[in-house]
Amino acid sequence: MTVDPAIRAAAPQSLAQKLIARASGRSAVKPGEFVTCEVDLAMLHDSSGPRRLKAMLAELQAPIWDAERVVLVIDHHVHERDDEARRVVRIAREWARELALPHVYDNQGICHIVVPQHGHIRPGMFCVGGDSHACTGGAFGAYMFAVGTTEMLGVLVDGSIWVRVPQTVFMRWSGRLAFGVTAKDMMLSMIGRFGVNGAHYQAVEYCGEAVSALSMGERMTLANMSAELGAQVGLIAPDDETRSWLWQAGARDIELGAWSSDEDAPGARHNFDASTLAPQIALPGSPAHARDVADIEPTAVQVAYIGACTGAKLDDLRAAARVLAGYRVHTSVRLLVAPASLRDREVAEREGILRRLEEAGAEILPSACGLCAAYGAALPENSTTIASVARNFKGRMGPDSAQVFLASPYTVAASALRGRITDPREVLWDGEIEGVR
Repeated sequence: MTVDPAIRAAAPQSLAQKLIARASGRSAVKPGEFVTCEVDLAMLHDSSGPRRLKAMLAELQAPIWDAERVVLVIDHHVHERDDEARRVVRIAREWARELALPHVYDNQGICHIVVPQHGHIRPGMFCVGGDSHACTGGAFGAYMFAVGTTEMLGVLVDGSIWVRVPQTVFMRWSGRLAFGVTAKDMMLSMIGRFGVNGAHYQAVEYCGEAVSALSMGERMTLANMSAELGAQVGLIAPDDETRSWLWQAGARDIELGAWSSDEDAPGARHNFDASTLAPQIALPGSPAHARDVADIEPTAVQVAYIGACTGAKLDDLRAAARVLAGYRVHTSVRLLVAPASLRDREVAEREGILRRLEEAGAEILPSACGLCAAYGAALPENSTTIASVARNFKGRMGPDSAQVFLASPYTVAASALRGRITDPREVLWDGEIEGVR
C-alpha cells in the first residue's frame, strides 16, 4: 500500500485525518470537511447483509464493484434454532454461492475477530462494516466504521462512500495496568466518565505507554468498545506488535511508518494513569454505569457469561482460566463460555485452557454472537448475570427482567467462583490463585 509523500509534508494531522486523506486521494483533510473515500474492504454478516441487500441489488440490476474486497461472515444466526434463523442463514449462503464470493467465513466465529484473523485488515486501509462494532478494525491502524444498509448498498455498487472528517479525541494512558486489570476495565472507566455518547461521531485514538504494552487482543477490545463511546472509529497507531500479529494472520504489505498522529495534531486530549485503575463493573442498564467493582454491594449472580467480540478472545479465555484453574464455580452459578472464533478456540484447546474451564464447570458454547444479543438463546427471566460483553441495555440479552452487569473476564470468572460479584484481586495473587475465602 503506497502513501502519497505529500501526506507526510502537510500541516499536522491526526491518524484519522491521514487515513481519510489517503482514501480520498488528498494530501491532507480538515475536521468538518466532507470527502469521498475509496473503500478497501466491505464486511457483511448474515444478519445485516444479504437478507437485506440481495433484493436491493437485484432491483438495481447492479453487480458488486469488487468481490475481492467483500468479506461475508455468517455468525449471528448460525444456531439456526427457528425458521427465521434458518431463512437468514440460507439467504446468506445462497447469495455467496450466486456471486462466487471468494471470502466467506461460515460458522468460523464472530466477524470482528474472524476478519483480522484471516489477514484482511492492514494499517492504512479504509473499511466499512455492517455492524456497530466494525470499529474493531481500528486496533490495526485501519479506518473502519459501521454503516447502515443503504450506505452499504452504495459501497457495494460504487466502491466509495462520503464521510465528514471527524475531530480526534486522544485518550492517553500512562503507566501500566496492574495484574487482573484489563483493557475492558480501561474502556468501562472511560465510558463511565464520558458517557455512551461522549465521543459522538469523533475519532478516538488510544495512546500512551499502557496502550503500547497491550496485546493485539486487548487493543481490539479498546477499538471495539469505541462504539459504546459513540465514536465513529477507535484507533491505535500500528507498531511492531501489530506487524507481528498480522504477519501470523497471513497479512503482508504492512506499512507502519506513515500511520501515526503528528505530535501536535489537532484534537482534544485526556490523560489517565493505568497504574491506579481498579477493576471496573457497569451496573445494569448501560455501560456508562461504571464504577470500581470493590465499591458495590455484594450481589449474587446466577449466570456468568464469557463471550462476544469484546470479551471472549484468546486473552480473555486465558484470564478466566487463570482464575478458575483447579477450582469449581459456585453451585448457584451457570458459567457459559463462547470463544470468539474457531482459531481462538483451537489455541485455547491446545493450551489446555478449555479443559481447565470445563473442569471448573463451564459450559463451552459455539463460537458465534450468541447470547450477547440473544441469538439462539436468552437469559432466564428475573436472573442476574455478569458478562464480558460490550452492552447491557435493557432487554439486549433476552427478557427485560434480566439484570446484566458488565466486567472483564477476570471479574466474571471470580464472580462465578464466589457466586457473587467479586473483585478479581481477592482471588488472584502474583499470578496464582490465592484461594476461595
